[in-house]
Amino acid sequence: MAEKIGWEHYRSLLSVLTEGSLSGAARALGITQPTVGRHITALETAFGQTLFTRTQAGLVPTDAAVALRGHAEAMRNTAAALEREALSQGEGIRGTVRISASEVIGIEVLPQALARLRNEHPLLKIELVPTNRVQDLLQREADIAIRMTPPRQQALVARRVGSIELGLFAHTDYLARQGTPATLADLKAHALIGFDRETPFLRAATARFPFLDRDAFALCSDSDVAQLAMIRAGCGIGACQAALAARDVNLVRVLPDAFSFPLEAWVTMHGDLRGSRRCKAVFDALVACMEAHVALSRPVSASGRAGR
Repeated sequence: MAEKIGWEHYRSLLSVLTEGSLSGAARALGITQPTVGRHITALETAFGQTLFTRTQAGLVPTDAAVALRGHAEAMRNTAAALEREALSQGEGIRGTVRISASEVIGIEVLPQALARLRNEHPLLKIELVPTNRVQDLLQREADIAIRMTPPRQQALVARRVGSIELGLFAHTDYLARQGTPATLADLKAHALIGFDRETPFLRAATARFPFLDRDAFALCSDSDVAQLAMIRAGCGIGACQAALAARDVNLVRVLPDAFSFPLEAWVTMHGDLRGSRRCKAVFDALVACMEAHVALSRPVSASGRAGR
């Protein structure tokens, strides 16, 4: 019987898993609550499994519902990709392209490139997903992704755009108040800005620079953009892309000879999209944008300021 269940039933399942209630799922999907309820009941009947148990806090998914989640997400991503492809048909560059990039790249670097793309191709629609989670291109969570690690799947098309250098930076106001550290050991006396939860990047950085332990951070956030905002506000010393620091004359590089961490930057997309005109146009634009961004990572001057 399961093969007769339509996609809309799985969409309701996914929405209930996300929202935690039938009413919340109905609002998110723009359908009625009884309809969502019927979809869940049909799935439970088809699979002979209870998918949710009712509690005072809402609906709690059973192991069966949790096991179905990944498959439902894959169906959702495929349906979205089909819709994007269907809407792209016609003359010229048109349709939707979904881009995944880290928070700081998506917010600080890409907007100007996206504005140029829209000026050149007004029928093009861009969906930008700023997230530090690596989205799965093979499952079509996104069409194109900008990543700081080389892709490993053979089905992906990838272009290395260069190496983005991370350095330690602080606002001139902070250094005027607290002084400039002369050695890595001096950082213990300063307010360090860093991550809240351990990440693969943080583990790699800590392996090379043990002082970047979470306990050493006076200000913590898992958002790269929030960390950058705190550096700009003079809260303390934090890691920042040299290319971004180069935009602000008030940001000074600290200990440039002692701390440098390169990140390889890649623009990637699913190999099946090679023949898509809209995806090629966006892919090429993102490559050009990232190459220009990487070029801003230049050696610091004698004053310690990031070069332009």
